[in-house]
This record gives sequence, structure tokens and C-alpha cells, in this order.
Amino acid sequence: MPRLFTALELPADVVFSLSLLRGGLPGARWIDPENYHVTLRFIGDVDERIADEIASELVRVSRPQFELALSGLGAFGSRSPHALWAGVKGTPALKELQAEHERLMQRIGLEPERRRFTPHVTLARLRHVSEAEVANYLALRGGFATPAFRVGRFVLLSSRASRGGGPYIMEEAYPLAA
Repeated sequence: MPRLFTALELPADVVFSLSLLRGGLPGARWIDPENYHVTLRFIGDVDERIADEIASELVRVSRPQFELALSGLGAFGSRSPHALWAGVKGTPALKELQAEHERLMQRIGLEPERRRFTPHVTLARLRHVSEAEVANYLALRGGFATPAFRVGRFVLLSSRASRGGGPYIMEEAYPLAA
């Protein structure tokens, strides 16, 4: 039973910039750079029949390529931080692509995503890290940003059941219109 999600890949120079942020935060379990991505729609554990249906439905997505940039760092879990992330500058094209993925998944019969879409790249999972430690880390690196890059496709990824962070396997790639 695969655990699936749709995502955007990041170019090598952006991955390199993100990898330079690793370290300096005791208690952080850093995500391997080859697993950096922007999740569009977490799907979860599905049987093979549903996985095939998802892959077939995603072929229908017809959206143009667009520009994206990363900007800022933050943490999820204000009182008890549990993840460190790099922000993604939201664009109408990104929001429309994510919304289409959501509609397709609901059309297949999957439950709606309950969390609001917050585009980001997870950098680390945090355990037993204080708010003060996270605040200090963010204060030293708060000006993080990347130049804009072109998004030319999205992917369907699978992972083994785990607490996150990969390894991820690309099941399918779907080009966006030039």
C-alpha cells in the first residue's frame, strides 16, 4: 500500500542553498537535501487501484509553467516546535495548481485536506527543541531567500510509512505547458 503525495521539485542550486542551512540546532533531524520538495497535496496510504486512478487523473492537469521563489524561514508548532521550514512565495499559479490537485483527489473520493495550504520546504523535524533555540536559529538566518526559478512539472511521489523525511520515490512526472 503506497503512501502518496504530489509535489514540486526544486532545482539543484536551490537545493544547495537550502542544504547550507543544515546544522546549528541541537535536536533537529535534518531532511536529506535530495528529499527537499514543496508538497502540493498529501494523499496518504492508498491501495494500488486508487494509486493507479490518482496517476491517471493527474494526467488531466493542464496548467502553464510558472515562476517560484523561496523566502524566509519558520517553524510549525509555536509552543512546541516540531518542524523547521523554508517559505515559498505564494503565487496565483501555485495556488491554482494546488487547488486543482485537491479537486481531483476529492473527485476520486478521497477526504478533503483539512489543513490550509501553506507552501513550504521542510528542512528538519524537531524533537525536544525549545522555542528559544528555534528563535535563535531563525534570527541568525531570517533573511533567507532564493532567486525565482521555473517550475516545469509536478510529480507524484511515494514514501514508506515513516515519520517523514524520505526517502521518496518518484512514481510519475507530469509536465506543465511551456
